[in-house]
Amino acid sequence: MSETPGWSSPDQQPNQPQQQPPQHGQQPPQYGQQPGYYAPPPPQPGPTIKPGVIPLRPLAVGEIVDGAITTMRKYPVLLLGAAAVVAAITQIVGLLVQLPFLNDLTAAATLDPNTVTQQEMLDRITTSFIGFLTGTALSVLLLLIGTVFLSGFITVVVGHAVLGRPVTFAQAWDEFKPRLLPLLGATLLSSLVVAVGVVLCIIPGIWVGVMFSLIGPALVLERCGVGAAFGRSRALVKDAWWRTFGILLLAAIISGVISWIISLPFGLLGAATTGFSDDPTAALSAGSLVLSAIGGIIAQTITLPFSSAVNVLVYVDRRMRAEGMDIELQRAAGHGGI
Repeated sequence: MSETPGWSSPDQQPNQPQQQPPQHGQQPPQYGQQPGYYAPPPPQPGPTIKPGVIPLRPLAVGEIVDGAITTMRKYPVLLLGAAAVVAAITQIVGLLVQLPFLNDLTAAATLDPNTVTQQEMLDRITTSFIGFLTGTALSVLLLLIGTVFLSGFITVVVGHAVLGRPVTFAQAWDEFKPRLLPLLGATLLSSLVVAVGVVLCIIPGIWVGVMFSLIGPALVLERCGVGAAFGRSRALVKDAWWRTFGILLLAAIISGVISWIISLPFGLLGAATTGFSDDPTAALSAGSLVLSAIGGIIAQTITLPFSSAVNVLVYVDRRMRAEGMDIELQRAAGHGGI
């Protein structure tokens, strides 16, 4: 993908040849012809060029969502397969770390206050709960790392999908591999900045999160550095913050609804294994956690590729709107532009 000129940022574009001044004895170019009695009709728009999953022109919101879904349908093994592996690893590792503390936590929560002191009960509950939270935190950390890998990998696949080009796992991995560590560093840095904004006030955190939401696509597709990726994301989003926010919010809502629909049956099955008990520790049974993990794997297999693909297509749309990248992509796709 690095050979494709369409993805380079404007300051990476080769200099255009300068128009030569008229030589001695030549007539200078005319500014225009004299108007006749009838002006020619305005030029009609050319046909829409769509070599891949989206038309190569500024996109409507529905076209971005449809493009993400179409990408998942055209590359199911790459996107859904990679997402399933990431989701399975994060869920299973988190579950294995949580299970050893599960029995201790359940036993501590059901202690008879007549047989132990209040301090002993508090100590046992605290120790078990900290261990359980440690497993949860490890699962979240693995999910963050897995999401970084998945988002970068999907960015490469979507880049090919936009141009209608086939891509294999090995090819996508070879293109993404040099960008993995920079993308991980950029993601951790942006997450820290967003977290600080949320701590100070929720609104600045949201504003910063949207402003730097295109760091990943810029870093992977333009092959720029971490600092340059922050600048590119800000430059692309600053004049369209609300539109970017709306599209990302819509994608998050769609993903949330899909996750809820998929997870609901597994939650009901988990409750059924405990007889729909009112005991708050019943939700921490091994059966409930296993069923919850299975539901999480299935949900993340679908929602993670969808969200990542939407994010990449928002980046593509912003570049076509702000920088005229649709012309470069048309040339890269072999259509020579309009």
